[in-house]
Amino acid sequence: MLAVLSLAVLVSVIPGPVATASLGFDLDRATIPQLQRLMDRGALTSVRLTQAYLDRIRTVDKKVNAVLKVDSTALAQARESDHRRKRGQARGPLEGIPVLLKDNIDTRGLITTAGSRALLGAPPSADATLVSRLRDGGAIVLGKANLSEWANFRSTHSTSGWSGVGGQTNNPYVLDRNPCGSSSGSGAGIAASLAQVAIGTETDGSIVCPAAANGIVGHKPSLGLVSRSGVVPLSLEQDTAGPMARNVEDAAIVLSVLQGRDRTDAATLAYPSTQPKDYTCALRPGALRGTRIGLWRLAGIDKDVDRIVERAAATLRAQGATVVEVDLPYQAEIGEVEYPALITEIARDLPIYLRHRPQAPQTIQGLIDFNRRDPVELSKFGQELFEQAATAPGPDDPAYRQQRAKATSLARRSIDETLAAHRLDAIVAPTNSPAWLTDYENGDAYVLGSSTPAAVAGYPSTTVPAGYVGELPVGLSFITARWADAKSLALAAAFEKANPVRRAPRYLPS
Repeated sequence: MLAVLSLAVLVSVIPGPVATASLGFDLDRATIPQLQRLMDRGALTSVRLTQAYLDRIRTVDKKVNAVLKVDSTALAQARESDHRRKRGQARGPLEGIPVLLKDNIDTRGLITTAGSRALLGAPPSADATLVSRLRDGGAIVLGKANLSEWANFRSTHSTSGWSGVGGQTNNPYVLDRNPCGSSSGSGAGIAASLAQVAIGTETDGSIVCPAAANGIVGHKPSLGLVSRSGVVPLSLEQDTAGPMARNVEDAAIVLSVLQGRDRTDAATLAYPSTQPKDYTCALRPGALRGTRIGLWRLAGIDKDVDRIVERAAATLRAQGATVVEVDLPYQAEIGEVEYPALITEIARDLPIYLRHRPQAPQTIQGLIDFNRRDPVELSKFGQELFEQAATAPGPDDPAYRQQRAKATSLARRSIDETLAAHRLDAIVAPTNSPAWLTDYENGDAYVLGSSTPAAVAGYPSTTVPAGYVGELPVGLSFITARWADAKSLALAAAFEKANPVRRAPRYLPS
């Protein structure tokens, strides 16, 4: 991590509210609109806000290890933002707001490694499309967040939150617990108030799981809503990028800036012109009243999660929703074909990305060979998935094509048919079980998750804090039909307001 330049503001870290004497408010609870109002009236500057976050990275991140590198130009960006505001030339809703980027998102002048030491050469010369959109919206690029290396798709026994470049990210609620992957640094960093918002990416669960496990909000957009150009791919059939924040309103603001067509990403060409320009307009009071919500309990897997889900159902009913018990079909069949399809897709899509990183190995086999020679890369777990990808059937293989068609079709049917059969506005489900102990010998210990239907279908899902098992957060996901991102966010925001359980982490050692 780059050393932060002259630190003028000492940020005191206490359990509960994030106290910042220089700012005069609780940074953990501040929303983007509140910050914008303060900056508009001169009570706050982007420089002071950015410095406060840099100070927290310098101090708090020693425990969490969420940030790989800070951008040495962050304060200069903030000064330019303050000058624009004074001139009445604010660029957009993110003017002056510090953002962390997952380190698989190309950022000019900053390393972009996907966590792999094989990509530690020259940084990308251009921003990913989504980074350009953030800058155009006035955002301050604060730095890069650690992640599960190669989107957690290198080994069958990997440990989420670990990368050869960044080491292990810890869950800020209980430090020996796992932050979930692969947007682990983005999730842990926002939970620890190391930035106002972050960008994560997901193929299956990599936004919603780290968001839920770290007690924050994460929105996995409809496939094609946000450009993936300049993002290190796993599978272009499922990959997407999306916002991670401490509240739904901030996530909606960031999504409004990120979204849009990009001629270099074919998936975005299906982006409908009817999408709202501003997703915060959908966040109306009483959004749950009169809705029909399907409750996919995933019951009997974790009794503590069952209790949180039961309380969540009561909250939904109290807000005027009709709650209908549902069980999404086809899940076993989807699971049988999703991962074989992903093996072929990473072998197809990753080498295409590597062409504009000429100092790195250019093939999956080249990455395998690099890892075998490197003293760090295989120190915690192996590369079984890479080895499978090196000999995987190509994208024209009939078996692969059948696997992908079956996975996507059944995932969409599982949601569409359930929504139609019960006349539902959304499906809710527990996002996660409590975070497990980080364990390099046995790898990740997933117990419960609901990300697969929306991930494989390319449909939106928003996770919001629902409760705690002791100190460990559990989230609730709101899954809606394709392109119904506004509805997913609106329902999640209404639940968040009715169930304001989120609390700042206390960084307990165990």
